[in-house]
Amino acid sequence: MKSLKEKIAVAVLGATGSVGQKFIEMLADHPWFEIRELCASDKSAGKEYQDAVDWFLSSTLPSSVKKIVVKRCEPNLKSKVVFSGLDSSVAGKIETEFAKEGYTVISNSKNHRMDNDVPLLIPEVNPDHLTLIKKQNYGSGCIVTNPNCSVIGLVIALKPLADKFGLEAANVSTMQAISGAGHPRVANLDIEDNVIPLIKGEEDKVETEPLKILGTIKNEILEFENFKISAQCNRVNVSDGHTECVQIKLKRKATKQDLIEAWQNFSSLPQELNLPSAPYKPIHYLNEEKLPQPKYQRSADKGMAVSVGRLREDPLFDFKFVVLSHNTVRGAAGGAILCAELMKAQGII
Repeated sequence: MKSLKEKIAVAVLGATGSVGQKFIEMLADHPWFEIRELCASDKSAGKEYQDAVDWFLSSTLPSSVKKIVVKRCEPNLKSKVVFSGLDSSVAGKIETEFAKEGYTVISNSKNHRMDNDVPLLIPEVNPDHLTLIKKQNYGSGCIVTNPNCSVIGLVIALKPLADKFGLEAANVSTMQAISGAGHPRVANLDIEDNVIPLIKGEEDKVETEPLKILGTIKNEILEFENFKISAQCNRVNVSDGHTECVQIKLKRKATKQDLIEAWQNFSSLPQELNLPSAPYKPIHYLNEEKLPQPKYQRSADKGMAVSVGRLREDPLFDFKFVVLSHNTVRGAAGGAILCAELMKAQGII
């Protein structure tokens, strides 16, 4: 493994947006990566970052990036590792251009997630999927994607159950925080005193992405997992933290205690490698009946752990439970940074 003493120069695409800001916040003091370049739209290009951004996070704008002059999202950067927080309306083309020019692109955007040769990566769940990079036709460049924000918490909770008992079906109802809709001051206009029972495109992602993530690589081909998922996705008036009510049907019989032990004992490669952003325990099982709640558990273990509770037997399926994860940390910037850390630790970066 290469030395980790020298920090790797990185750039952030879509640096003024909600995900871009979270990337900057989490990378500001990172032990392995250092922000050298920031890219955004033509409207922001040429300005110092402090003048281009409407910084709405509760943290202070990091002093290390204030004076960085924003560039256009064009593949002429010195930093060969780029984190993409671009809007999906432009991300696909721009990310492809960067990869073709030899850049390593770690993306939070949806555009390339379901490409056959692109890892849809959750480091604790499918680190072996990084071998798909070898099939990409980008020369020295590559694209790795972070899954949908609600999918990450769901799949981390499902992974130990799939491994031990197998999955036949899952039903998921999400209650998703307003920060997942982008700029919170825009989202707040519609969500006050309300629940919005539609997040466009979200249900399709929840029903398909887990099957790729939990799939198996055979003869260098990724075979999707084969079970049915039904999803309903709702936007609720919570600042951060996606809550999901999950019902599952298992292939093999298990008791409640079997499921709890599977969650409590779950650990994976990021924990073994002691990656900087990895939670000490990926899954926190909570015995108290009224938990998890976003107000209290969303920031568990740096916001990178998934909280699970309210496990009960289900009259239609086998079991039901509640999953909570931080959508802008574990479900977006933090998850993507953990992907980059795994790639660094394995010598890909």
